[in-house]
Amino acid sequence: MNRALIAFGPVPSRRLGRSLGINHLPSKVCTYSCVYCQVGRTLRLAAERARFFHPDTVVRAVTEKVESARAAGEEVDFLTFVPDGEPTLDLGLGAMIRGLRPLGIPIAVVTNASLVDRQEVRDDLGEADWVSLKVDTVDEELWHRVNRPHGRLAFPAVLEGMRTFAGDFRGRLVTETMLLEGINDGEPGLRTTAEFVGGLNPDPAYLAVPTRPPAEPWVTAAGAASLARAYEVFRAFAGPVELLVGYEGDAFASTGDPAQDLLSIMAVHPMREAAVNGFLQRAGASRAVVDGLVRRGELARVPYGGQWYFVRPGERPPGPGTFRTGANARSSA
Repeated sequence: MNRALIAFGPVPSRRLGRSLGINHLPSKVCTYSCVYCQVGRTLRLAAERARFFHPDTVVRAVTEKVESARAAGEEVDFLTFVPDGEPTLDLGLGAMIRGLRPLGIPIAVVTNASLVDRQEVRDDLGEADWVSLKVDTVDEELWHRVNRPHGRLAFPAVLEGMRTFAGDFRGRLVTETMLLEGINDGEPGLRTTAEFVGGLNPDPAYLAVPTRPPAEPWVTAAGAASLARAYEVFRAFAGPVELLVGYEGDAFASTGDPAQDLLSIMAVHPMREAAVNGFLQRAGASRAVVDGLVRRGELARVPYGGQWYFVRPGERPPGPGTFRTGANARSSA
């Protein structure tokens, strides 16, 4: 990955205001290959931590982006580790967080929690101010169906790791549960998930639905009735609950070369066509910028939910069937 693509934004976040994103992993290395992932199927499933970019490289890239944002009058509310993979796979995560402290901006990590049973991972996450843990289900069969984890991960250990981390963490802890129609939105399953989430004492527990094109075309967002039911169940068992079902807005910032900015944002964050048009207008750039990226195959224009989106095509294998991870392949359903 080009160092210029490590930091992106600021982008509008439904949870964190104006977030400057940090994409510190090669594309796309993850412990999961979630069926709803907005950046497509996982290219390389991994369960062991490794070194990717040197922490100093990431700190320099983020510092430069923050300086550019400030020079452009753009506010940055959070620095957010939200790569197009699992951030805790990076052995340098803790060092990166410590290296970014002089910027004086709160630091967030969005993790799927799959490695949080490991003490060194909990130590790294403990350096952050705000951590989001993914809890889509506490049913192991559904975990395999929805999150499609690496074969060496053990679900009981993942759940126990979340409990341990929640008990130790001194920052703000939130959870996120992605609800899919007919898969994990039934009331018995919602109750057991909500009871587990309640034991983590999140502030708050977020309920979400896919709002951008998912990895698998058969994925459907939970409907209004399912969301209402889930909200009531979680409110009864998990404390404060908020819904993440609306569009976060089009206020994507340009802090440099518009084409490079678009590529860095869309490495982890597909954009609606209206958002791209607004971005280009604010950057003083023409539509020819995005048209050129599409023509060169660096972006693709795809429909989803009655809207047109631009996505990075390299991370999104077309159509249903199998997804491949090295020499391994699994069914997509």
